Amino acid sequence: MNPAFEKVPLGDKKSILAFRFTNEVFDAPWHFHPQHELTFIEKSSGTKFIGDYVGPYKKGELVLVRSNLPHCWKNNSNSDRLSSSIVIQWNKGIFAKVYELESVFAMLRDASKGIIFDKKDIQKIYPEIKKTISLNKLELYVQLQNILIKLSKLPYTQLSKRSFTDDLPGKFTSRMEKIHYYIDKNYQEKIYLKDLSELVNMSEQSFSRFFTKIMGKPFFTFLNEYRIYSANKMLVDTDLSIREICYACGYESTAFFYKQFYKFNTTTPSKYRKSHKLK
Repeated sequence: MNPAFEKVPLGDKKSILAFRFTNEVFDAPWHFHPQHELTFIEKSSGTKFIGDYVGPYKKGELVLVRSNLPHCWKNNSNSDRLSSSIVIQWNKGIFAKVYELESVFAMLRDASKGIIFDKKDIQKIYPEIKKTISLNKLELYVQLQNILIKLSKLPYTQLSKRSFTDDLPGKFTSRMEKIHYYIDKNYQEKIYLKDLSELVNMSEQSFSRFFTKIMGKPFFTFLNEYRIYSANKMLVDTDLSIREICYACGYESTAFFYKQFYKFNTTTPSKYRKSHKLK
């Protein structure tokens, strides 16, 4: 994979880009760009990475990320359906900093950690988001402003613990994308720090410092989060036993798996499966 800074195709005569992305997979690497971005998931499910956050995503969710916040969505490998999302990207500074828009700018500041809205609230706004892909220039500008004003009045949750307000050096994003890709392909197995440090041409000690600096948490904490969220998905979407899911997510001890699962979900795997399969 070739991760790096993403150049959004906006020229001097265009400040907003709205489009529908449809493909078998969401294949964009962990990347960042100087534009703000609003993403609505029409079809697909999997794992999203927003700054230092890792967690599941599902159809119907809306996420807003501020400029320079690294992010990506990765599909479930067992999905046989096309993935679809509506994406709106726009340059910073296109809206006047007037008092009437203060709630919008406050929301954008919070989006430096990535924010997600309640799916029930978004259902009414979805038609307006969908409409943006058929608009151009002034109509798109007005439509986006109206959408942001409405979103700023809704409750939302920040995702990343850290803010990413400055550009990350290209070599940093390249290393992080290699790490994400490696975890995605190998989280079911035992992962050694030695293998990852060699992957990005660093010593184990340097790798540990690098990862904690970029992600705001130690590598094995991040890996544990990834495994538990993968377990959450398997509990809902498969009929595998809890023991099978434990081993499929890279845990060697069911006791340790139960302990970690409760730490993240404050419930047991069996209760989690029962409650979520009823929804």
